Formats: sequence, structure tokens, C-alpha cells
Amino acid sequence: MHLHEYQAKQLFADYGIPVPAGRPAYSIHEALTVASAVKGHGWVVKAQVHAGGRGKAGGVRIAGSREQLESIVHNLIGTRLVTRQSGPRGQPVHCVLIEATTDIARELYLAMLVDRAARRVAIVASPAGGMDIEEVAAKSPEKIFSLSIDPTLGLAGYQCRRVAAALGLDDKQGRQLATLLHALYKLFLQKDASLVEINPLVVTREGELQALDGKINIDDNALYRQPVLEQWRDQSQEDPKESHARRFDLNYITLGGDIACMVNGAGLAMATMDIIQLYGGQPANFLDVGGGTTPEKVAEAFKLIVGDDKVRAILVNIFGGIVRCDLIADGILRAIKEVGVKVPVVARLEGTNVEAGYDLLKQSGFAVITATDLDDAARKVVAAAKESRP
Repeated sequence: MHLHEYQAKQLFADYGIPVPAGRPAYSIHEALTVASAVKGHGWVVKAQVHAGGRGKAGGVRIAGSREQLESIVHNLIGTRLVTRQSGPRGQPVHCVLIEATTDIARELYLAMLVDRAARRVAIVASPAGGMDIEEVAAKSPEKIFSLSIDPTLGLAGYQCRRVAAALGLDDKQGRQLATLLHALYKLFLQKDASLVEINPLVVTREGELQALDGKINIDDNALYRQPVLEQWRDQSQEDPKESHARRFDLNYITLGGDIACMVNGAGLAMATMDIIQLYGGQPANFLDVGGGTTPEKVAEAFKLIVGDDKVRAILVNIFGGIVRCDLIADGILRAIKEVGVKVPVVARLEGTNVEAGYDLLKQSGFAVITATDLDDAARKVVAAAKESRP
């Protein structure tokens, strides 16, 4: 789950991480009220969307007067901001963050994330802050510094000093960084984060560190432990189908192709999408119905799939271990009746009660194409998609 910048900074402030003075606003009136409370020589207005690249897209602007502030807020709230990460439709702007301007001497990059290979939390830092870290890694990899935190020992003092040295901080700033890193690590663990990023982490003209921007992702699997943060979810920033899928415990991600996939198990889903592409097709989605799926979940999954008007064929690839194949077949047939599926459906079943499952499909009277294995299924669904294209 992604947090907005103002939400991330609220958590930063709660953990003692310095941030600029500011508050979110949902209207011009609120923005002017916030501006009156925020002292300084001007204000920074930031569109609150779940997408990077806001600055280049016009979503971060500086106002030197209340008139400028009013004009900027008027031109942002109620619009859709298109960035390099948002997709062509952009993301809706319902809220802006109004902050005091900051005198910046240097911009740095600092993040904590889950290093899955090392099975540890990693610190990633760079003296080249304010830029896309991917671009820095591609063009100047020597400017990227990283280290892993031992979960038993925790964040050590020598590690803080190594990060400070990599960022070129003096002794005073190094001590500030150590305090900030310990607070960031505590936040990361206590809030079940998968990513905490400060870009840029700035050194002000007075030599103080400040989190000028913030990004936090929370592990969806741990949200049952974070009821307050779960209430912060902004579904207007999410794909409506993905939000709907979450209510039925379905893992769904929209992609750009025209062959829909319904699979149980994330690894099998990835393999299914790979083999579709191997035979010249393009997946329309990632959809994992889970190991203990039911006919009802299969029906909801079909509703998600057929709601995409780009879909020209559907591939159901189920391994019946925990779940029986005859129950999956029943769910497929129920979904076809309820939803009125108009595109070809290819089904590949394997595992418990597979013969009974195939018998149900064959005797149903519906034109469900069965496959003997994944290779056969991929060939058939790619061919079926080509035939059903206008």
C-alpha cells in the first residue's frame, strides 16, 4: 500500500525526523488557511498523487504570493496529473501539500528497503539526491552506497558513520544522520514498511538535515497489524479492478495485452504469462486466485477479466492441490452463465479430480477449449485470441 507524501511526512514527524512546516489542503480556501499558518518567504505546492516525476509534470510549483498560490491550487485540484509513472490517463489530484520553502545547500538520497536476496533491511544512499535513483544507478553506479542491517544486532553506530562518509557529511551532520537513521529504522519495523525513501534528503544553508520529500510503502500482508494506516489507503489512486479484487482476496494487476490469465499461485501465474509471450501473445493481467480458491472466487475473477474490453481470450491454468479441479470447473461454468463470457476460454487443469473437472467442462454445452498441458494451453489461447480480434 502506497502512502501520500503528506502521510509519509506525518509519520516522519511522529518519529522525530525533521520535515518542512506544512499541511495538506483539499480546496483553495484550505490552501490559503495553511499558507497563513506556514511562515516563510513563499510556499511549495505539491500535488498528492501516487506517482513519481511530479516535478517535471508540473505537479510541484513554488508560489511567492497568495495570488500565485491560489492560481496554482486552482490549476491542480480536480485535475489529473500525467507523469512518467502514472500512465497516459494520469492520477487524480484531490489534495495538495502546502509547505514552507527551504534554503537548500545539498540534495542527498536515502532509503530503506527489503533486500529479499539477503533477507534483511538494506540502506541505500547517494550524494546525488533529487534525481531518479534508477538514472543515477545506470549512469553513475559508483554514487550508490548500500549496506544491510543485521536483524539480530540492529542498526550499528559504525554503519551510520559509513553512510555519513558516503554522503560527504561533516561530524555534526553525521550525528544528525545517525539519529535520523535510527528513527527511520524504527519506523520501518514498527509500521511494517517495504520501502521508506527520502529523496531529497537536504542539507539546509544552516547545515541541518531535513526530509524534503517522502515515500512510504506498507506491506499489504501486514495491514491487519496496521489498522490506522489501512484507513489511510487512497483508493482513488488505485486501479478500480485491483481494489475490487482485493475485497475478494484476489491478487490482480492490470497489464496491457489481450489474453486474460486466471491462475492459482504467483509462480505459476508468472510462468503462464511467460509462455503466452513465448508463443506471441500478450497477457492482459496477472491474476492469482490463491491456493484455496472456491467457485465463488473463480466467478468474481471472471467478472474482473471480462470487465476489460481489450480481452480477446481467457486462459484458466489451475493446479488442483488444495483445491479440487471439479470445483474449479464448476466455478468456470458458473461464471460463464452469470457473466455471459463472449470470448474463447481455454482451460488447463491438473491435479486432484482432474478427470471429473474435464468431464464437467465437456458436458456443459459451453465451448470451453481444454488443453493437455501448459504448452498446449498457450498455443490454443494465442490462436483463439488472434481469431477473435476484430
